[in-house]
Amino acid sequence: MADTTATLENDQSGPLPKGGQPPLPAKALRNGAVEIDETAPSKSRVLKQSGQATFPLLLKDDTRIEDGFLEVRFKAVGGSADRAAGLVWRARDANNYYVVRANALEDNVVLYKTVNGVRSALDISGRKGGYGVTIPVPANCWHSLRIDFKGTRFRTSYNGTQLFEVEDSTFKNAGKLGLWTKADSVTLFDQIIYGETK
Repeated sequence: MADTTATLENDQSGPLPKGGQPPLPAKALRNGAVEIDETAPSKSRVLKQSGQATFPLLLKDDTRIEDGFLEVRFKAVGGSADRAAGLVWRARDANNYYVVRANALEDNVVLYKTVNGVRSALDISGRKGGYGVTIPVPANCWHSLRIDFKGTRFRTSYNGTQLFEVEDSTFKNAGKLGLWTKADSVTLFDQIIYGETK
């Protein structure tokens, strides 16, 4: 497995680029910005998503991964309808992908699939029903969220602790990685790391 860090350190502060490779071109919404945040784990530049949409989504154009992992540090800093931070994998496009998200208003972590723009929560392995895992997600604090995905099995970790596993076969092929928020969430992202299992 080779790890890659999507660094923001060489990017100027301000709006995200309108296209091309650096660093996470927005596909569904272009309201992200690179900012300096001295509280960030990297002690420098972070990606701030503050645009409003149903599911603001930033896809990394140059990724096509079938099995691997994606990890990020995040801080939910605002939003009255939602305060969410999510990781996207195996994305075909802005309407078809898997996402796991942590929510500071609901204090939970939930894994979903989005098919043709319709999002539905997936059952945790060994448990029918329910809605993810209830766990504190304090706002204005840095947290880590990680997804490991191989075949039809997905393992979610939060702040270094494995929370649950989910099994699903909707999207089996390689796809793009990305970051996700919801509604009016204002979320900072830092230390974006991903890797592919060969």
